[in-house]
Parts: sequence; C-alpha cells; structure tokens
Amino acid sequence: MKLSDYEKAMLDGAHGPAKQKAMDLLVRYGNALGAERLVETRNVAGTIGATTPFMRKFADEKGGLDAVFSEFNLDSAEVVPIPPVEVYSSHLQQGIDPEHAAQQGVGEEVVRIFRKGDAYSAGLGVQLLNTCTPYQVGNLPARGEHCAWMESSAVIYINAVLGARSNAEGRESTGAAMLTGRIPYWGYHIESERRGTHLVELDMPIESMSDWGMLGYYVGDAVQDKVPVITGTGLAPSTLKLKHFGAAAASSGGVEMYHIPGFTPEAPTLEAAFGGNRPREVFRFGPKERQSVYENLNATARDPEVDFVMLGCPHYSIEQIWEVCRLLQGKRVHENTQLWIFTPRATKQIADQNGYTKIITDAGGYLMSDTCSALGRVIPKGTKVAAVDSAKQVHYLPAIMGIQAWFGSTADCIEAALTGRWKGGLR
Repeated sequence: MKLSDYEKAMLDGAHGPAKQKAMDLLVRYGNALGAERLVETRNVAGTIGATTPFMRKFADEKGGLDAVFSEFNLDSAEVVPIPPVEVYSSHLQQGIDPEHAAQQGVGEEVVRIFRKGDAYSAGLGVQLLNTCTPYQVGNLPARGEHCAWMESSAVIYINAVLGARSNAEGRESTGAAMLTGRIPYWGYHIESERRGTHLVELDMPIESMSDWGMLGYYVGDAVQDKVPVITGTGLAPSTLKLKHFGAAAASSGGVEMYHIPGFTPEAPTLEAAFGGNRPREVFRFGPKERQSVYENLNATARDPEVDFVMLGCPHYSIEQIWEVCRLLQGKRVHENTQLWIFTPRATKQIADQNGYTKIITDAGGYLMSDTCSALGRVIPKGTKVAAVDSAKQVHYLPAIMGIQAWFGSTADCIEAALTGRWKGGLR
C-alpha cells in the first residue's frame, strides 16, 4: 500500500502507540483487501466498550475499557492508552436500554457497566447516538463523502439513498478509523464498483412499507452482494420505505448499494445506473414472488397466539411513532401481550414532547431506545410468539432467540398487540 508521509508517521509511532496500532491494523486490512491506498474519512460509525458478558469480564480482568479497545478495536494484545478520537465518530446501537432494564430482564450491575461504557465513549469524543440509524438523528453524510460505517442497514442507506461512500466495516476497522481518520480505499469508495450489476424489473406496484420490505428481502436473496438496479416502481418511494427495503436486502443477501433510476442520486437514468455495462442477470418481481417471500418470512410462525409485538428495526422515526399512536390512542394492549417499540434516544425525546410516549405507555406499551430485540437479545421472559413489521427482524429474531415470529404490516402488528392474536395476511 502507498502511504502518505502523515500515515507513515502514524505507523512509525510518531503520533502515539494507539494510532500506531490503528495504522498497523489498517495496513494489514488494506493489504488483505488489495487496496492500493487509504482514503481520508471524517465520518465514522462504530461500536466500542464492553457490550457483551465476555467483554465485561475481559474488562474486569485486563484493567478497564482501554484494554477492551486495544484488544477488540485495534487487534492489540498490548494494552495502550486510548486518546480522544481524531474525527467525528458516532456510536451505533447498544445491547440494552438502561431506562427499561427491568422490562428487558437486565440486572443493575449490567446497567452500571453500560453507563460506565457510555461515559468512556463520551470521554473519547464519540457521539452517543446509540442507534442503527445515525442518519435519522444528526449524522447525515453528504453525497460523495467517504465514511467508515458499521451496521448493514445503515451502510446500504447512506450508499444508495444519500450517495455517501462506505463499505460495511467492522468494530476493528471503525475503531482504527476513529483514531486515524483513514480507511482502505476499496469497494464502494471507488466509482466503478458502485455501478449496477443486476436488473430487477417490477411486475406490480410496490406501495406499502411491508411491500418494500418484502421486495428488499427478495432482491437480497437474488443478487447476494452485488448492486441491483430496480425499475418499474412508479411513484418515488419515501425514505422510510427505502430504509426498510435496504435493511431487508442487507439481511437476506449482502447488498450494500443499489439504484432506483430517477430517484436515487447516482442513477438519474437506467443507463447511468449501470455505467455503460450490461446487466449480468435480469430478475422479475410480481405477485408470485411476493407471495413466496411472504411465506418464507412467516415460515417459523404457527401459533396465532401472540405474546410479544416488536416494532423498530431499523429504529423507528418520529413519523412511524406518530402513525403507531394513531392506531393505539385510547386502546389497550392485550393482557397476555407486550408491545415494545424501539427508536433512537434523541427521537424518543421528541416523542416525549409530543405526548406520543404517553399514548404508548397509557396503552400498556413501551417506547425503548439504544438497542433492539435481536441485537440485544432482549425479549419479555417466556416469549414464544412474536409479531414484527420488519423483514430484517423476522429474519434474525427466531434464529437468535428460538421463538416463532409473524411478519406483516404495522397495522397487523398493532392489531396483534391489542387482541393477542395474529390476524394478518397478504393483501
């Protein structure tokens, strides 16, 4: 790899041991990828701290959170003092919501360690957004901006919807990028790699949020880690629908970039989306494919008695919370069912101000933040059957938690919360 003089100085230790470890990791990483150089980034989204029981034990045995950062963010067995971050860095979702620890079955000691980790991160200058959707609460990268982000649903969103540039990074590479402002120049940082590879033609209108989720799940499964171009959508979708589309495509496959000609910023036309290349393969999505995806997403569900409804994967926006409150207001969640809704903490503050949190609480539900059920492995004790409106969550939750899960619209899920039974279906 070709390094600038400043990068060489960091690698040689002139800027301290932590940056030296970070540069060593990035050089090894870049060489493994075949990257010719590093690229400067001023925007990083990752995770640090002790977020799992194993890491918490490691921190206690090895001497604190600098040891955790050294080992798990810098791949260094030697513990080095970690300086403040070099560039604007955001923390992604965590493992718990400390304000709802009791509901999530989390003990006081875990909450104490969580808050210690938050204080550590803030002390390094990391923004505690604690969400899988940083773009909803202040971290909104510009078109063409080189980023270093984790979280598959966030990476595909900023690549495709905003036109920023990032690969799906890991804890190690984002930790190193926080300290150096560098990331390997490869993959979706390069213009030619962002061009479409596969064409997906729609044989039916895609309108509802759940339809966009199902389309995303189909597309990810079809193209895996390539770059799909979707045509025939008619009216331009909302950014909320694209959030669900991208999350689903990144779950069933490894999609990190897509184009919708005439809507997404790098595809004013179909020709521009492919950059002069011909599609390697053409797929068609119609009623038959939609039915198949719906059945696949509901493959784990058998029991109509629902004891848990989980909304907010990716984290809900204030608009989605408002829509839920319109369905919930003046009603009551069934006595055998729990309703948990996940949103960024900053969005929850707006919900508090608008009275939405009170509507949800008065109905017997909870508005939570900082995590989600699949990532944090937090569900009500004794849960057997869940209902979700996210293709991403229904992909992961049954496998991780060993429960059944129904997938459907937000309205279907709220009805299940109110009645304790799944009555949803493909409409």
